[in-house]
Amino acid sequence: MGEKSLQRILYAEDEPDIQTIARIALETVGNFTLEICSSGNEAIEKAPGFKPDLVLLDVMMPGMDGPTTMKKLREIGNITDTPVIFMTAKAQRREISQFKAMGALDVIPKPFDPMRLAENVRTIWEQHHASL
Repeated sequence: MGEKSLQRILYAEDEPDIQTIARIALETVGNFTLEICSSGNEAIEKAPGFKPDLVLLDVMMPGMDGPTTMKKLREIGNITDTPVIFMTAKAQRREISQFKAMGALDVIPKPFDPMRLAENVRTIWEQHHASL
């Protein structure tokens, strides 16, 4: 069974400025197909039709936070096994351990380096698939 290539990323982030930087980082630099959602609810609505290979979730979002969004995505048929990476400004070791215990692949701290974001995501993806 060949390694599934990473192409489609669903990203939930409520900050328009960060959305713009992430779009450049992931589409232009990383060559990914990106679907940006401004809330957890929007991510849950769009995920089944978009069929992402990976979900990036901001931890702190108004309404529904990242962990709750991940939990709800896990209940959607074709998204149950889709890997999730959290992005947060509060990347303390304890929180990172908690997020990984919830089932996240990893945590990318914010602010992130736009020139390295795609590479970071790809590295986490490859490490995950190497361990399968």
